[in-house]
Amino acid sequence: MSRSEGYKYSVVHLFIMFGVSTFCLHDQPLPAALERIAAITDFIEVMDEGLHALENAEPLENYSSRFAIHAPCRGTNIASLLEPIRVASVEVIGQCFFVAATVNASVVVHPGYFAWAEERPKAQDRCKKSISELKRLSDEFGVPFFIENMGDWDYFLLKTPDEMSLIGTTSFALDVGHAHQNRCLDRFLAYPAGHFHLHDNNGNEDSHLAVGDGTIDFIPVMKAVKKNGVAPIIEVATFDGVIRSIEKLNAINAI
Repeated sequence: MSRSEGYKYSVVHLFIMFGVSTFCLHDQPLPAALERIAAITDFIEVMDEGLHALENAEPLENYSSRFAIHAPCRGTNIASLLEPIRVASVEVIGQCFFVAATVNASVVVHPGYFAWAEERPKAQDRCKKSISELKRLSDEFGVPFFIENMGDWDYFLLKTPDEMSLIGTTSFALDVGHAHQNRCLDRFLAYPAGHFHLHDNNGNEDSHLAVGDGTIDFIPVMKAVKKNGVAPIIEVATFDGVIRSIEKLNAINAI
């Protein structure tokens, strides 16, 4: 595995149970981001957009890390009522599955959104249709995927547990910061989750703060993580915030 000695930390051994998203270095080219993150963890989630967009798996193949991929979401919408856009969105995520299969990665997918409140029922149907199609692609490529809950943004689906029926038997990715922003984290923690995004906020915006810099109580969060038996992803806005988040979470684990 490629390693950058300049970014070794004395706490590196504590990072084994936590993954890190490349979101913290989204303003740097992917190779540079991977080099820094691979020095502190063996589990990396690649944000497949912007400077980190993956045309193929080649940037990941030089690493022995375990990978997850966050499918493109800024330009896709699997709940779109415009069928060409919905179909294209599924195709884009299918390409993400193809890349993921090359490096044995899992994939995180957003549930989509609608343009007008009156369109919600139809958007939910389109989302379910897309998830069904993604399941077939998941089986074809042998790639597990998870549907993530959304923050407090108008017209997005899966903001609260009341909408969990939307994803059926599909595995769930719990974004703790999004759930806190929608004031329903405690309810979401009761659901089984196969993937976690950990970041903090003050309940009023999706700020992706370091753990401890907002108002989330991470003690019940870490209990849920342990109960589900998965390695969570630290998805904060800065690399320094990643380091501080790991320190805070390890302190919680020591309680």
